[in-house]
Amino acid sequence: MKKIYANGKDEYAFFAELDRRNGETDKKVTAAVSEIIENVRERGDDAVREYTLKFDGKLPPYYEVPRDVINDALTEADSAFTDALLNCIENIREFHEKQKTRSFIETKENGVILGQRVRGLERVGLYVPGGTAAYPSSVLMNAVPAKIAGVKEIVMITPPLKDGTPNKDILVAAALCGVDRVFLAGGAQAVAALAFGTQTVPKVDKIVGPGNIYVATAKKLLYGTVDIDMIAGPSEILVLSDGSCDPRFIAADLMSQAEHDVLASAVLVTTDESEVDAVMSEIERQCAALSRREIIEKSLENYGAVIICKTKQQAIEMANRFAPEHLELLFENPMEYVGRIDNAGSVFLGSYAPEPLGDYFAGPNHVLPTSGTARFFSPLGVNSFEKRSSFIYYTEDALREASGDIVTVAQREGLTAHANSITIRNSTGEPSEI
Repeated sequence: MKKIYANGKDEYAFFAELDRRNGETDKKVTAAVSEIIENVRERGDDAVREYTLKFDGKLPPYYEVPRDVINDALTEADSAFTDALLNCIENIREFHEKQKTRSFIETKENGVILGQRVRGLERVGLYVPGGTAAYPSSVLMNAVPAKIAGVKEIVMITPPLKDGTPNKDILVAAALCGVDRVFLAGGAQAVAALAFGTQTVPKVDKIVGPGNIYVATAKKLLYGTVDIDMIAGPSEILVLSDGSCDPRFIAADLMSQAEHDVLASAVLVTTDESEVDAVMSEIERQCAALSRREIIEKSLENYGAVIICKTKQQAIEMANRFAPEHLELLFENPMEYVGRIDNAGSVFLGSYAPEPLGDYFAGPNHVLPTSGTARFFSPLGVNSFEKRSSFIYYTEDALREASGDIVTVAQREGLTAHANSITIRNSTGEPSEI
């Protein structure tokens, strides 16, 4: 990991390197994904099956996973795994229930009625990676808030394994969360199938869920045809430390994100230079026993850093500049500082709230803004699956009272038909000269 002394220049040069890592998608990827999208739009299921055979190596025995296969996966699942998922679901549901937006109606004394109607989206598509990158936890984090929002149908699509069968852990999570239908397809072709609908896959209103660069590019290109959750970049963690936390914990937490991808970034910002050597030593010691050691080492070498600050305020300002996906606040008495963290996807407070706690169990969503977008984006939540409509009712007298102001503004904008729509209701029924 790079060692940087914060001087107002070197640390921001490092952040600029991270920004370049998150640059525009490779033109070749965009071209390939655009071709896939157009092919699926024109040929539907036939195109999806061709790409499945090409990229996954074997056509599955079924396109839509039969309900009895899903039920069998749940019945045969290891009880400890099922119980763990159920405990996670309980916490995720309890947290997200508090996010639900309420409809309202307001009646004024003059007879005017105003209000807002909130309801869930009709149909949502959940993309779930398969194979070695299968994450049942992502099923929970996407499906639970969608259910709370009142989404009528959740359609999951996931790549088949090399033998053409579905990943059973994914099916177990889908069954526990109440996913309605499951299809076997992956990559950009699966995203396109959800966006346009095919002869078999129903068209959805929104697509959520993680994926590789082809999936992310497809979601980006199809935004507008369909809504999406976000364009996710490589995973990030920023740890703020003042020397009060056990170096073993810091090392473990940095590597917990570095293991995601060679492009992941893990950064320690500390006001105590004396802890740096201990953290580095712990990374070397612990990494030797981890299964994804090679990925961790490449990630830390290319996109990891230790930044040494003079004050906690300087460290906090740096965190707000970086706007990380995950921020661990390992200061003594961290609750004193949480109100000063303005830009972060999720904040983890103290030595015993490590980032993986949020990935699986605590309750807040783990689908978070990356690449500095926490400055203006928020985590996935119940409102991500809601739509709102306002409604307006005016009496004749109430409209007459408001008409002067409406006509004045409409005329200033040059929209005489707008003004006429108001004045005609105050006249004999003939359009007035405006």
